[in-house]
Amino acid sequence: MLAEQLATIIRTRLLDPLEILFDDVGDLPSRADAVARQLAAAMEGDDDAAAVHAIARLVGALYPGDAPFDPPAEWWRTPLGQVVARRMGHPATTAVSYSVAGAMLGVTKQGVHDLVRRGKLERNADGGGVTVDSVRARLTT
Repeated sequence: MLAEQLATIIRTRLLDPLEILFDDVGDLPSRADAVARQLAAAMEGDDDAAAVHAIARLVGALYPGDAPFDPPAEWWRTPLGQVVARRMGHPATTAVSYSVAGAMLGVTKQGVHDLVRRGKLERNADGGGVTVDSVRARLTT
């Protein structure tokens, strides 16, 4: 599922605009599928450094901009969002809202409140939210 999602995102965010501009993108769609499979394998593989590098390459290419990467809560429920959460947490911040933490964990916002109350997630000391490290630790145990 991850490779399929990556291929779809690469096609819609990168190749479709190129095709609009240049009319023909040649063999890029088949190359994009191969790259999506390679990136997915790296992200799901045993090498943490390779996984983080693949995620950073993909996020940098697909979500460029001057602002920090801040996907909506529902993005974290996708195969890509789930692998990013497990492998590196949030790529741009050290704390997330309860709703984002819930999306990363696959639980409700109330579920996150309960996990914080029971000491299973760490509340961010700088004003609300939950630390990304505690979310990631919960995902990897």
